[in-house]
Amino acid sequence: MPLRSGEQSLPLVAALLDESEHPLLLADRSGRVLYANSSACKRLGLLGPWSKAAPALEHEMLGPQLDRVLLGLESGDSGVGLDLQYGGSGVHAHVRWLPKSDWLLMRLSPGGGGEEAVPETPGLLRRDEMLAAAAEQTTTIDAVLSGKASSETSDTVCEPLGDGMFFLASSPQMKKIRKQVIRVAPVNVPVLISGESGTGKEVIARMIHQHRTNRNGPFIKVNCAALPTELLESELFGYEQGAFTGAVRAKPGKFELANHGTIFLDEIAEISTHLQSKLLHVLQDGQFSRLGSRHMLQVDVRVIAATNVDVQEAIRQGRFREDLYYRLNVVPCHLPPLRERVAEIPLLFQLFLDRYCREFGKQVVLPSLALREAAERYSWPGNVRELENFVKRYVILADEQESLQEMLEMETSRGMEIQAHSNGNKPQTLKSLVRGLKDDAEMEAIADALKQTNWRRKDTARILGISYKALLYKMRQFGFTPASSNGHSHQETVI
Repeated sequence: MPLRSGEQSLPLVAALLDESEHPLLLADRSGRVLYANSSACKRLGLLGPWSKAAPALEHEMLGPQLDRVLLGLESGDSGVGLDLQYGGSGVHAHVRWLPKSDWLLMRLSPGGGGEEAVPETPGLLRRDEMLAAAAEQTTTIDAVLSGKASSETSDTVCEPLGDGMFFLASSPQMKKIRKQVIRVAPVNVPVLISGESGTGKEVIARMIHQHRTNRNGPFIKVNCAALPTELLESELFGYEQGAFTGAVRAKPGKFELANHGTIFLDEIAEISTHLQSKLLHVLQDGQFSRLGSRHMLQVDVRVIAATNVDVQEAIRQGRFREDLYYRLNVVPCHLPPLRERVAEIPLLFQLFLDRYCREFGKQVVLPSLALREAAERYSWPGNVRELENFVKRYVILADEQESLQEMLEMETSRGMEIQAHSNGNKPQTLKSLVRGLKDDAEMEAIADALKQTNWRRKDTARILGISYKALLYKMRQFGFTPASSNGHSHQETVI
């Protein structure tokens, strides 16, 4: 993980960049352009101070693809190439970390992906006093520009899918899924995606759509659990004017809108058996009729369905049609939970951190080793969605100790909940669990302090860092008396 650069070193690094004959941009990991040397200004056609063009640079050049760049660099790539558009002209950028910092160094060349030859001696250093003031920065910039900066290789895959979505794979399970998607996507057969809530089933659906032959066709998502049966039927198949009260005009359904594209039926197991039979007919011959119409419509739609329930159990209970299951399950795809691909947690954590720092305009201290290790230990029952929400709170609150405490409490409460389930007991609420853990810790600390002071309560309050009145309140709360100095509570009142 690169270290955070001090703002006080920016003028010196900018001076070094100006010594280079190559067009160079410097940006931070949030996408904020920090500096453009004179060669870069000339290459981009910038007039006047570079800072006036910085917002446009951030928006047009860095914004759309920054997630992919950062993830590629974080996963160990020595550099990431980008073909970008600025001011109506194409620009190619070779992006690398500025070593020993968390700044991005972008070397520009003409558009089209070509690489400029980089001389062995960049010629950055011309003044002895600059060498003395910033020997370390000089060496690292020289290494980056000469292409000699070392980095570990990585085969992590990050594929942007649009709408802020991406597919990340560094574990064998996720790489296997990606190979399966690439093979299946060009063939128009139904796919059934299964997995726990929050594992990224919509991401897989979008990746299948991206890799299909007609990727420019529409992608339509329908949440089958969000609407009652009557509304869901009209939403999927549309209706004619007068089909029911309130149908003042005809409306096409989602299947019509998805023609020559993809329809993603999320939470497919939640639809009624009546609607399942109509859906089966569409899957069989691609035909259906709007509500209130006898006219059959023909569509060419790729159907992708997803569920987080055990479909086989739903079939046994009569809640899901077996024939529909076999029609949908031409290509099954099961997503593993996040706890089974722990190696991807740090990458996802960093990706979400960069994204929300940019979105909320915050500069957050990089997470400590303790927080990163806690994130890898935690089982993440809500999977990637829960991890994303945790990182979002971390960015908003900007308090690592509070986030670490939250993580430890989640880890503890999750373990106790699992134990309660295994014992056949009703699990406690998170609030009650945390309160119980807090009370136990306070009781033990007070008991130890009372023993040290031989029950001198003023000295005990001083050791605990609380007021004498607060100590008396806590002693009453926990029922401490001299006879209970072993830490077990009694119902006697302490005066």
